Amino acid sequence: MECYLALTAAEVKGCHQLPERMAWMACHFSPYATGLSNLPEQLPPGSILILNDRTPIHGHDPVGIAQALQTATQDLSLYGILLDFQTRNCPELQELTDHLTQVLPCPVAVTEEYARERDCIVFLSPPPVNMPLQDHLAPWKGRTLWLEAAMLTQQFTVTKDGCQVQTLSAPPGSLPLADKALHCHYAIQKTDRAMVFTMTRTEDDLIAHLQEAEHLGVQAAVGLYQELGNIKFQAEQSRS
Repeated sequence: MECYLALTAAEVKGCHQLPERMAWMACHFSPYATGLSNLPEQLPPGSILILNDRTPIHGHDPVGIAQALQTATQDLSLYGILLDFQTRNCPELQELTDHLTQVLPCPVAVTEEYARERDCIVFLSPPPVNMPLQDHLAPWKGRTLWLEAAMLTQQFTVTKDGCQVQTLSAPPGSLPLADKALHCHYAIQKTDRAMVFTMTRTEDDLIAHLQEAEHLGVQAAVGLYQELGNIKFQAEQSRS
């Protein structure tokens, strides 16, 4: 299974050596016309092109967008296209997704919100750190899957009133305990009013996590270059 690393235009410009498998982050809906903006002029063959909805869709032309992406697929020798749509229940995005998944000549992966009712590749968010990967994939049994790769850190604060979950930008300190089934490291802190469980995926944990994903049939993973750019050597070393 290939892990594609997503780079912005600025990161591509400043990168001395592009990753072997990369994703362009990202094309947008043009704020001034009915097509796309930030289409790349050059990418390594076999890359993924990401289209997101950071600029909201509004009156954009599905046929024109499809033609632009068809041209990019051929001219740049793309492996596939990722429709990274986050706006919920948008009729225009639904129409565009229907059109692109039907006409584009390469694999097209779609976020869960817009893949649910369509026969297409599903791009899954990473599972919570406390959830087995198999359980995360189970609702999509029989579908072709791509997975977002991330070194996620979450904190679970358990009190008599329930459990509060917080996502952290980084672990707050050393997490000495390990769970091989969940591919994570964790620490437990007891206070007068709560038990606090802090869980994270280290680089080694993420490698094992992706190896399990491959075993479970996931076809590709996509993560941020700024977060995972140094993971390739460790992945190769773990297989040697």
